[in-house]
Amino acid sequence: MHIVYVSDGKAGHRSQAVGLFKAMQRQYTDEVTFEEVNIQDLPIFSLLMGMLIKSFRGFSKQPDYIFGVGSHTQLRVVLLGKIYRQAKTVILMKPNYPFTWFDHVIIPEHDGIAENGNVILTQGALNPIINEQRHVPNRILIALGGSSKRHQWNEEKVLHSLKNIVDNNLQAEFILTTSRRTPSEFLTHLKLESFAENLNIFPVEETPQGWIFEEMQKAEAVWVTEDSVSMIFEALTAGCRVGVIEIDRLKQDRITKSIDQMIEKKVISKTESNADLPQAQTFKEAERVATYLLAK
Repeated sequence: MHIVYVSDGKAGHRSQAVGLFKAMQRQYTDEVTFEEVNIQDLPIFSLLMGMLIKSFRGFSKQPDYIFGVGSHTQLRVVLLGKIYRQAKTVILMKPNYPFTWFDHVIIPEHDGIAENGNVILTQGALNPIINEQRHVPNRILIALGGSSKRHQWNEEKVLHSLKNIVDNNLQAEFILTTSRRTPSEFLTHLKLESFAENLNIFPVEETPQGWIFEEMQKAEAVWVTEDSVSMIFEALTAGCRVGVIEIDRLKQDRITKSIDQMIEKKVISKTESNADLPQAQTFKEAERVATYLLAK
């Protein structure tokens, strides 16, 4: 089986495609190959010509599935589906085009779309993580985000939460990391706090690719600022207990409501004590979607 991934170059989008590919690879009995092709190498004009002559020479071999994630990939996936009629087209994230233009549409349930026809709803975006059962008791990972279109970074609030997390988990080992959205001056201010001596700090720019996924495999619990929705689902998929650190909300929308619903359902928590966090969940969304696709 050969999967072609139409890539827009965004790491978060690639993570979703790779997560689904790896889940299909684990379940399929024969070899599954994955070929990533950037949208810049798939000009619309060339694809239209390919439709006319029923041929396109852009891939190493004929695809069985064509994946796309993000708005810039969608039209190319549609056109490739017209060229390679035997291939199933799979779009991840809500498309701008009619859903019927694709064979399968995979959408996080917080987008508020009904699951019918070719729509598959998931809890959060897919990711390549599995629970490797390597969690170390009292090892805590703290992952900080930053401002977004629905959240405003609040340094005072974050510092207060970090102090409480440290004070309430005195036996724990703490690993803290930032994101590219974390204000550049924050770590300087954090290191002035007395409780910071308990933190092993790894700025995002000093961590290699895949570092945080490995840390999730080792952590018993993960605290994430509430703006980092994908990180919350990644930590849940890794089998961690998950706490959220509140920052200011600029607006209430389907994303913030989904966070509130998970708190209400005790999937995640605002508590600052590891002992009071909900027990680790079994999150295998990529596996579930892969099973569905392979059965079709």
